[in-house]
Amino acid sequence: MTDTASDAFKETIADPAKKAAESIRDAGTKIAENSASVGLKLLDQAETNTREAFAAMRAAASAKDLSEVMKIQGEFLREQGSRSMTQAREIGEVILQFGRDAVGAVRGDA
Repeated sequence: MTDTASDAFKETIADPAKKAAESIRDAGTKIAENSASVGLKLLDQAETNTREAFAAMRAAASAKDLSEVMKIQGEFLREQGSRSMTQAREIGEVILQFGRDAVGAVRGDA
């Protein structure tokens, strides 16, 4: 290959391929980091939900009558519904950031 052909090959094939490989590697790193973040967030949420469920069960076990049990159960269900909405929103935000980071890494933004 002549120097001109070699330079043209490098500019049109080799350099873009190298840059694409680096972008893919960076995206893979971001995916791994964000996957860990999602997993940890889910574990935190599961721990919170379990702790709240046991607190409600303890309260129900010490209730004086059925109406108090029903009240405790109703409060727990309302709180769990609210908690579930908040947790879904948090996971959605983490996943959305995950997508932004992955796309940014492929584009070379990061």
